[in-house]
Amino acid sequence: MGLLPHLLHHVGLLGGAVLVTGATGNLLFAVLGLVFSLPLLRRLYRRFGTWKAPTLALAVFALMFSLSAFLIGPAISDDEPNPGRDRTPVQTPDPDEHERHHD
Repeated sequence: MGLLPHLLHHVGLLGGAVLVTGATGNLLFAVLGLVFSLPLLRRLYRRFGTWKAPTLALAVFALMFSLSAFLIGPAISDDEPNPGRDRTPVQTPDPDEHERHHD
C-alpha cells in the first residue's frame, strides 16, 4: 500500500494527483484499506468466534487512518504560508525608464 501513491503519480500529471489528493485520495485509500483488511477480519472472527475482535480491529484501523489523513498529512504538507517570509511588495520598473535605457 505504501508504494501505491508513488506509482500513481507516474500515471500522469493530473491522473495520479487527482486519485491521491484531497477527499478523493482519502476515500480511495480508506476503501482500499478496508478491502485489504477483509481477510484479516475474517480470520479474527474465526479465531475468536465473535464479532468483537473484528470490530475492535476496524475501530483501530479507522482511528489510525483518521490520525494519518487528518492530522499527520496536513501537518507535513506545507499548505500554510510561511509567516516569516518577507511580504515586501516587488517594485515594478517604470516603462519610461526602460525606453531611456535603450536610447
